[in-house]
Amino acid sequence: QVQLVESGGRLVQAGGSLRLSCAASIASGRTFSSYRMGWFRQAPEKERVLVATISWRGTTTYYTDSVKGRFTVSRDNAKNTVYLQMNSLKPEDTAVYYCAAAGSDWSHVDHWGQGTQVTVSS
Repeated sequence: QVQLVESGGRLVQAGGSLRLSCAASIASGRTFSSYRMGWFRQAPEKERVLVATISWRGTTTYYTDSVKGRFTVSRDNAKNTVYLQMNSLKPEDTAVYYCAAAGSDWSHVDHWGQGTQVTVSS
């Protein structure tokens, strides 16, 4: 069983920065380092969309176009934690941000966090 717990979301002014964290608790079976990790977000009345992903060892990352150059995803496998550093935040970044774990590829998410609210004021 895997539990993902996000933290770090809050209200911030446009142009500001936030760092989200996602701590994984794994009861048994696979290890944290065997999961691809990612961040999704869902704005009000919109679908949940992929924001960024990071490979098992952190050597490969992916970003959706709207956050490239502003967001950075990283992971610390020793701490079972994945991070999302968000800089130059815009009001359109306002959303609930979800941490996700995929055992194979991103066609299927194996585990979701509960989400953390990020609100960017103009």
